[in-house]
Amino acid sequence: MKRNIFFIFVAIAGLAALSIAAAMSSTKAPVQARTVTSATPTKVALTKPVEKFDGVKIQKSDAEWKRLLTPVQYYILREKGTEAPYSSPLEKNHEHGTYYCAACGLALFRSEAKFDSGTGWPSFYEPIFKGNVIEDEDRSLDMVRTEVACARCRGHIGHVFDDGPQPTGLRYCIDGAALRFERTK
Repeated sequence: MKRNIFFIFVAIAGLAALSIAAAMSSTKAPVQARTVTSATPTKVALTKPVEKFDGVKIQKSDAEWKRLLTPVQYYILREKGTEAPYSSPLEKNHEHGTYYCAACGLALFRSEAKFDSGTGWPSFYEPIFKGNVIEDEDRSLDMVRTEVACARCRGHIGHVFDDGPQPTGLRYCIDGAALRFERTK
């Protein structure tokens, strides 16, 4: 039953992404659907990456976030949106490096914790540091899930599920547009 609901959700998300792409090509109106693609080029909203959350939170007005983020990033990080599955180039990224919050630059995941979950979103079995992410109950979409957000800017980055691989058994299912990847040099 859960699997059927998941596949229905994925199908609806795909159709919504196609509708959004068609609407965006004909008008410049803001995205209003619940699912978007992350193929939009990203702005760099940070100057210096931060490895471990030091307790200093970043707070900006909606206008500031809109200026710093692309429409897709803003929708996901600030409005708790979701990108369409398989739309993020980071989903198939196999390079070694670190995934940072696209809004504030806090390190969130290492490539060593990334795995192919088959869900269409970048997936990780653990964050780089547990204190770098916040987990909250999410009761949207008529189900109970655990939302994951950046501890530094409170940007929504995805959800965590208990069906991942060992050693944690967790699957952090993350929107690629909420991340910025830096390859290890």
